[in-house]
Amino acid sequence: MRALLITVLCLLPGVVCAQRLDSAQTSPDRLVYYTFANDAFFRSDYYFTQGQTLMLVLPGLSRSPVNRILGPVPAGSTRYHGIRLHYDGFTPLRIQDPFIRVGDRPYASYWYADFLRIANQPARKFRLTTALNLGFMGPAAGAKGFQTKLHEWLDSPTPRGWDYQIRNDLVLGYEAHAEKQLLAVGRGAELIGSAGASLGTLYTYAGAGARLRVGLLNPYFDNLGVSGPATRTGQRRVQLYAEGQLEGRLIGYDATLQGGLLRSDNPYTLPASAIRRTVARSTATLGLGYAGVRLEASAVQISPEFDGARCHKWVQFGVRVGF
Repeated sequence: MRALLITVLCLLPGVVCAQRLDSAQTSPDRLVYYTFANDAFFRSDYYFTQGQTLMLVLPGLSRSPVNRILGPVPAGSTRYHGIRLHYDGFTPLRIQDPFIRVGDRPYASYWYADFLRIANQPARKFRLTTALNLGFMGPAAGAKGFQTKLHEWLDSPTPRGWDYQIRNDLVLGYEAHAEKQLLAVGRGAELIGSAGASLGTLYTYAGAGARLRVGLLNPYFDNLGVSGPATRTGQRRVQLYAEGQLEGRLIGYDATLQGGLLRSDNPYTLPASAIRRTVARSTATLGLGYAGVRLEASAVQISPEFDGARCHKWVQFGVRVGF
């Protein structure tokens, strides 16, 4: 895992890693970030069909023992420490079928937490995020009841295949993600490059991408999107902007398609030969912010993830608050 982190860092020049954690300071910002995603806005109900995240950033999390295994910190960084919860659900093309759809995506869902540290360098326009993933996938995630109840409220077709979902299994992994500004035009436009990798029982991949931001905005590396009252001085109070993001990944393992690593009794999974090893994702975002609050709406599209699959798209809404 340490070698994986060093590899990601080497993709971006000018990074000097310090072995001592006291070479950086912890930000006083307290932040909360929530997202909700669903594909119903595009009149579809398959593949990635719903998801939520909730992230909390607190200075007190700097004392977590997990930080000891999150790798070295680039010298002179401002550190943010957080916990981010993930819930996602996946289904095949037709949820009305009460049988296994061979060749289609398996039913799958998970809950897991990222215990993460973000090392941010506004002067160098660089950010390194490392995280330990820990949680579970399978029926224990409650996706069958959640989607059934949601469809009942919306008067939509009842999903009938969740009894064939991928069984309970462990989610355990490590990931690193580096971002670097490539170009800026005043305070109204910036281009950011990224590289990242994940090694774990849920997802194993390596990827790279780019993000273009334009509009009335604060520089990307000034903060994590919003700031707390103590660090908000001198920043633009009103933000109105658009973002376009493109990411490509080389896929090593995807447990939502292939099943977890600890169980071999899943009702149905896809073989490794059916997995697409290259996947592209594009995201278009509109954002509005005022002081310590930011709202975002995004449209996401992903290329086929397995043989015979379709491209898929969904909408995500997010809110960030600094307090």
